[in-house]
Amino acid sequence: MTMIDGEVAPGFEAVREAFAANFDRRGDIGAAVCVYWRGRPVVDLWGGLADAETGRPWTRDTLQLVYSATKGVTATVAHVLAERGVLDLDAPVATYWPEFAVHGKAGIPVRWLLSHRAGLVALDRPLPLADALAWDPMVEALATQRPLWTPGTAHGYHGRTWGWLVGEVVRRVSGRTPGRFFADEVAGPLGLDFFIGLPPGERERVSRMAYRGPSVDLTALPIESVPAELREQVAAWRDPVSLSNRAFAVTVPAAIDFDSPEVQAAELPSSNGIGTARSLARMYAALLGEVDGARLLAPKTLASAMEEQASGKDRVLMVPSRFGTGYMLPTTDNPMTGPTAFGHTGRGGSLAFADPGHDIAFAYVMNHIVSGPDDVRAAALAEAVRKSAA
Repeated sequence: MTMIDGEVAPGFEAVREAFAANFDRRGDIGAAVCVYWRGRPVVDLWGGLADAETGRPWTRDTLQLVYSATKGVTATVAHVLAERGVLDLDAPVATYWPEFAVHGKAGIPVRWLLSHRAGLVALDRPLPLADALAWDPMVEALATQRPLWTPGTAHGYHGRTWGWLVGEVVRRVSGRTPGRFFADEVAGPLGLDFFIGLPPGERERVSRMAYRGPSVDLTALPIESVPAELREQVAAWRDPVSLSNRAFAVTVPAAIDFDSPEVQAAELPSSNGIGTARSLARMYAALLGEVDGARLLAPKTLASAMEEQASGKDRVLMVPSRFGTGYMLPTTDNPMTGPTAFGHTGRGGSLAFADPGHDIAFAYVMNHIVSGPDDVRAAALAEAVRKSAA
């Protein structure tokens, strides 16, 4: 049985039980979960191994890369800038980034970048990974890229490009990279242990990831053996030039080693945020209200951020998805803790969100990256939190 450390407030014991079950029955190797309720922490747990190869234990201060849960952090940066009046989310991107106004993109508003409606999910010519990590070559390529559908008419998950698109707007209006702005204006005031662009001295605290594929590889089955409701999605996975594949192949090589020091040190505002569950939950709590005297957004700004901007079939994921302005919204597959929640998932299981209806902020991070619909670790924790806060 895995040793679980940390604290749970009375009434939230079910979350500890669900967290332990993730190790005992659902494959967790190392993980942490944190919950704020009514502005105060009520769950702060961690356990397992930060590195299964060496046996290094997961400690209170272990850092974890959270893949696309980073998008919720970067979206928060954009809304802080909007709150301060230096970024108009409904202004054309070209107002701040003039080079962007080519190939029919002059009228695309910033809000469409955040809500995956710009049609810029892929590049006609993917770039060497080193160029992507260097920032400028990637944003120059995106500025001259033609949209792959008429902007505003559909939405599709900008899995990789979203970070450079939104991040360059942040850089243009603030004069700082998104990682630097976050460190100065969000992480610093709130005391968050979270980074977009890992400082060299923090490398030893980062966990090592392990990967598990789906229990059944649907792409290897005859199409008639694939459930009817999944056939379109599986066909897209099999097609190397589909948007489903191109959206995650904007670099050469397409696969990125997120354990590498070079990738962790770069700023990839869509996918390489590294930190603790405690810090993610605290950030989301500060979106809902004051946390130790600090609050990130006014209620009006938060309401605008949460308002649905896109819903229905996603042209990349090929399943229904919903987005506010930068944040994911609940779906049947990802209910969070209720219909008023907003936040973001990350590849393989991580999840962070806030739910004003229940006054909850939640974060779960882990190093066992699990693919496929049979991964219920985050959902089990969120359900335990929902029942505990009822």
